[in-house]
Amino acid sequence: MTAPRKRSNSLKLSSMLAGAASLTLAGCDDPSPQASWDPNRGEQVQAFSYKSLAECQAANEVSDEQCATSWATAQKDDAEKGPRYDARATCEEVYGPGNCVPRGQDGQSFFGPLLAGFVIGQMLDGGGSYRGTGMYRRDDRYGGGYYSTWGGQLGRDYGTGKTVISKTSIDPPDVIRNAPPKVQTRTSVVSRGGFGGGRSYASSSGGYKGGFGG
Repeated sequence: MTAPRKRSNSLKLSSMLAGAASLTLAGCDDPSPQASWDPNRGEQVQAFSYKSLAECQAANEVSDEQCATSWATAQKDDAEKGPRYDARATCEEVYGPGNCVPRGQDGQSFFGPLLAGFVIGQMLDGGGSYRGTGMYRRDDRYGGGYYSTWGGQLGRDYGTGKTVISKTSIDPPDVIRNAPPKVQTRTSVVSRGGFGGGRSYASSSGGYKGGFGG
């Protein structure tokens, strides 16, 4: 009797934007919701990005209170769910020299990128509902551009000229928000195209109408 063949896990890579690094797919046998979630898919919302709280308040695009709330959320998301790497060199390969610092949580030591600022997404069209999270600048070797704590990339809607980001990369579903971050090694960074997030997510192209560098 022929022994059944084992099903192997696979990685599927696809571009989010020209020159941008791809996200990773969990194994094809993985039935978890994380295996099919892509932070760059779904509804696009207008976004505002700032390097500091003071810059947000000076811009007068959202209220000072919203600036403060979003900045506090960005710091919290960064501390609890930010990208994690086992070595400084691995982290700096993705985010650039001098942009990674040692961190630790629950007795675990790792390195994470410095916040490049924070991003605020307008949740409802024309409404006053906003949500913020951290923002990181990826090194040009990994496509450049700005990404949220949850892995979504800031883009440009060339039809309106406005900065946009997917709603779920500002406000992810609970199953993603509650997923424990993973510490990445250089092997995983290379195999995953340098994706800076701490979790394994599925990837498929689409969502953005243009790049947003800086």
